[in-house]
Amino acid sequence: MSFEALGLNEALLKAVAESGYATATEVQIQAIPPALEGTDLMVSASTGSGKTASFILPALQRVLAARADTTKRREKGVVYGPRILVLCPTRELAMQVAKAASTYGRHVQGL
Repeated sequence: MSFEALGLNEALLKAVAESGYATATEVQIQAIPPALEGTDLMVSASTGSGKTASFILPALQRVLAARADTTKRREKGVVYGPRILVLCPTRELAMQVAKAASTYGRHVQGL
């Protein structure tokens, strides 16, 4: 399945393509749609299966959707704090998640 079929924003799709990914992995196919709906997930898969992208891409998509919601406009220039909080058990994993967020969010203005 392509990432386009998952309904991700164009900025995210561009970053995914630039990262060298054309199709979603099985864990991404199963996790991204419910995560986009705001469903809580618990995912277990092997290393290299795409688990990090499975939650970072929907999180970034939800940030973009919130920005586009004109009924909940925030005052421009005011910082309201974090929109995504990821808790990691190790520094190495936290660095991996931060890198993934930067990589997939590189075309998201103001991230």
